[in-house]
Formats: sequence, structure tokens, C-alpha cells
Amino acid sequence: MRHLLLGIIAVLAAIATALGAAIVAPAAPARSSGAELNLVAYSTPREAYGKLIPMFQKTRAGKDVDFTQSYGSSGEQTRAVKAGLEADIVALSLAPDVDELVAAGLVDATWKKQSYKGMVTNSVVVFVVRDGNPKKIKGWNDLLRPDVDIVTPNPFTSGGARWNVMAAYGAWRKAGKTDKQAQANLLKLFRNVVVQDTSARASLNTFNSGKGDVLLAYENEALFARTQGLNLQFVIPKATILIENPIAVVKKSPDKSAANAFLRFLRTPAAQQVFADNGYRPVVKSIENANRKKFPVRPGLFTIDEMGLGGWEKVQKRFFDPKSSIMAHIQRQIGGSTG
Repeated sequence: MRHLLLGIIAVLAAIATALGAAIVAPAAPARSSGAELNLVAYSTPREAYGKLIPMFQKTRAGKDVDFTQSYGSSGEQTRAVKAGLEADIVALSLAPDVDELVAAGLVDATWKKQSYKGMVTNSVVVFVVRDGNPKKIKGWNDLLRPDVDIVTPNPFTSGGARWNVMAAYGAWRKAGKTDKQAQANLLKLFRNVVVQDTSARASLNTFNSGKGDVLLAYENEALFARTQGLNLQFVIPKATILIENPIAVVKKSPDKSAANAFLRFLRTPAAQQVFADNGYRPVVKSIENANRKKFPVRPGLFTIDEMGLGGWEKVQKRFFDPKSSIMAHIQRQIGGSTG
């Protein structure tokens, strides 16, 4: 009997031990990385990022990474980030906006040492015209005619507008105009501007509403409008500027690893093709070449660095300082805003 009782006690102890183990050490569930990235971008690539983010989330690096997104004019987004808008990644219209965040201590000064010099997409400045181009607008001098009404964003809020200004000025200089003559032509051009919206996307909406004979725009905006069922025609002038759009990670991002993984993903062939499908000229040469019919080469294409003005750092001060620049002077003469 004693041996039987000892045996029963041993069995019960084993069962208790097993049950205790099951209670104390349950199977651990898989844990999410918990990364959440705040993307702050200029207005026009919203649709592209709407496709790219889900693609990234399907990759190993993007699994369990959540996103919040904010879109607006490049200048306004820059000011918002400086004022405290949370951001892990900034995708802006032009390099000076990122450099402004560098000066504020928010982005590392080495951002231009990324792949493709920190750029993620390219585009060119084009003329969006009415059906059949009734005003026969082909070149920059056509924009100076008194019968041509122009829509372009405000260069003190929109990065796109600054590209428009430098495309016009650079094209006239390439045509042999002096600095003073090119500036005089800028004044004539802006006297013909009927609406200065805060962003490139807002200007597209204004033009679609029926205002203006020509819209100065990114090529990608014109191509995007076509995908939305708008039968917009556009002219790529022989001389125009290559628009280069930067992207960078914010220094204080708590999820830098995920943010940098997203930037690497955006420069993969698959992601660059999505940008191409949304009207952007890819920075990856193989994808650019594969889309050559969509993005024709222009004989007078030039970059901001090829204009001999010292790059964006000097251009920003000379042309776009809100108090003493060329465009501030022009805005005062036509009653436009500098902020």
C-alpha cells in the first residue's frame, strides 16, 4: 500500500509540474517591429507613394512598418518640419529645402552623399496648353506675348515654381540673353501670370478649372493628369531644366533603420518603375532607358549646376530671398506675395 501511495504521489507531481510549465512558459507570440515612419513630402508624388508604401510593406525590410503621410507645397512642408511637425523622412521638391533643414539641425549634412546624390526622381519643366494649343505656344518667348495668360505657383511657397523660374531664366541665357535681359524677361513673364497658387498641384487644379492659356508645370504633373482622364496637352520646350527631387532621413528619427531601408527600396528598379508609371523620370539609368519613349531627350536640357550660378546655394539667395532677391523685386512690382 505504501509503495502504491508513493507511486500515485509521483504521478500527481509529474502532472502538476507539466501543468505548471504550461502555465509559466506559454509559447511566445511573434512580435512586430513596431516601426512607424512619418513621411513628409511635397504635393505631387502623393499617388506614387500611395503605391510604393504597400509595395515596401510586402518586403522583408518593410514588414510591420507603418506610415503616416503629409503632403503640401515644398516650402510649407519645410517650414512645418522646422516648426515641429514630426517627420522621419522628408521628400521635397528641391535641394535647398533639405539644406534648410540641415541648417536647422534636423537633417545630416551628408544627405547628398546618398546614392544618386540624394535624389529619388527627376522631371523637366513643360508648358501645359489648351486643346490644340490655340495660342501656338512652343518656346519661352511665346510666354511674353500680351495675349498669353500664365498659371504658375508662387516661387516663395512652391519648389515647383522655383524650378519654373530657373528654367525660364536658364533658357534665355542659353539663347544668348544677358543676365539683365533674362531678368527683364522674367518680369514680363510674371506680368502675364494670372494666378499664383501655393503649390504645383493647386496650380494644376486652377488650370483645369479653366484659368489661363498655359500652365508652367512638372512633366510628371501633366502625365499624372492624363492618368486621371484629363486630356491635357503639353509642350516640352527645346531648352528646359532637369528637375531633381531629393529625399532624406531626419536625424532624430527613432526608426532610422526602417527609414533608410525605405530610401534604399525607392531606388530599386521596381520602385523606380512605379515612379515612371506616375510620370517621373527615374534616376536609375536602366529604368530611364526602358521608358525612353515616354521621356524624350531635349537638346537644350540643362541642370541647375550647369547654369554657372554657383548651384542652388547661391541661386536661392540671389533669386528667392524674400527681401532682396530678383524674384522679390519682381513680386513687388506686380503685387505678388513673397511669403
